[in-house]
Amino acid sequence: MQKQTVFQSRLLPYVLVAPQLAIVLIFFYWPAVQAVIQSFLLQDAFGLSTSFVWFDNYKDVLGAPEYFATIVRTFVFSFFIAISSLSLALLLAVMADKPLRGSALYRTFLIWPYAVAPPVVGVLWVFMLNPSLGILAHGLRAMGIDWNPLLDGNQAASLIILAAAWKQISYNFLFFLAGLQAIPSSVIEAAAIDGARPARRFWTIIFPLLSPTIFFLIVVNIVYAFFDTFGIIDTITRGGPAGSTVTLVYKVYEDGLLGGNLGGSAAQSVILMGIVIALTAIQFRFVERKVNY
Repeated sequence: MQKQTVFQSRLLPYVLVAPQLAIVLIFFYWPAVQAVIQSFLLQDAFGLSTSFVWFDNYKDVLGAPEYFATIVRTFVFSFFIAISSLSLALLLAVMADKPLRGSALYRTFLIWPYAVAPPVVGVLWVFMLNPSLGILAHGLRAMGIDWNPLLDGNQAASLIILAAAWKQISYNFLFFLAGLQAIPSSVIEAAAIDGARPARRFWTIIFPLLSPTIFFLIVVNIVYAFFDTFGIIDTITRGGPAGSTVTLVYKVYEDGLLGGNLGGSAAQSVILMGIVIALTAIQFRFVERKVNY
């Protein structure tokens, strides 16, 4: 028999929920509504007058060829960040789930990077892979690799993906480890008794049972790649060289704050929000079918 909480007052549940609702309304929904309103407005160069221009900001944004290049670049970044961070986190979680000496210390070291802010992550990787000062950059040059992300757009993109994936590995590791520890050991032991090798046990038993965790992390990692990589990009490359690392979220900042085009920047933020909502809906519509609960 399940215990149920009974409130003596009808107003008490609403009072308890009110602070969280206020935070969501003030810091999430209100800025979103403001962005939608701003996307239909056009300000003069001095910000003294504002005119209603309907969908002209959207037409200007969608009519620019470089904006579609930014969309493609963002999808490429998101794909590689999600795949690399999920794969490495799953590998590390499988290793940490085994009875190893010092496993608690091992798990603690893997969790620490999640506490590091994205701009700090960018600074750390700049120190390691700066073409003139970085320790790893010197190692790459000693191997004959001409490493210079300040001039090579592909190398700059690789650096952003590497730093962003490293930042997210610890978050994914936590959920994968919790998912692995929730799998009944009797199921795995029964498969071992039947003669299934470790690789077969992983792909036929462990991986399908982890599918709810994997689905959740796919959604979270794509949202992370679309939004939370701004600090890393701004710290490492500032969108360079030649715009090769400008993503949708960084372009909103670049055109709005640096370029002064508030209406166009707001239109871009609305489009970005629509893309993320559509991607999330597609994942729940098609990917969730393959999840075994």
